[in-house]
Amino acid sequence: MYGTDGTGDDEPLFRPYAVTGGRSEPRYHLAMETLISSMSIPDDEMALLTPEQEAIMQLCRTFRSVAEISALLRVPLGVARVLVADMSDEGLVRLHQPRLSQGQPDLNMLERVLSGLRRL
Repeated sequence: MYGTDGTGDDEPLFRPYAVTGGRSEPRYHLAMETLISSMSIPDDEMALLTPEQEAIMQLCRTFRSVAEISALLRVPLGVARVLVADMSDEGLVRLHQPRLSQGQPDLNMLERVLSGLRRL
């Protein structure tokens, strides 16, 4: 989501909050460790997606956390949360919320998130 201006500095190709209508928080809580997977949609519907939605669909062919999506798209976490939540509402992605057992996060889930962050 960032381009190079020829000087080697990365600068945004768009204002990140423009794609969310100025929203910085989704309509409901979406933890940064929430895992996301894309749903299968027909090619004709894929053509109707925004570039940001298409990028998220491609990234989430394998499980990705909201934090990974934010880092890979190089957008603020709040923007990634809003985009993912909106896509979930549209049935484009599935959310895999962490299940807390006695107030402790699932160790397997945390290991997957850590592994994904290391791959960045």
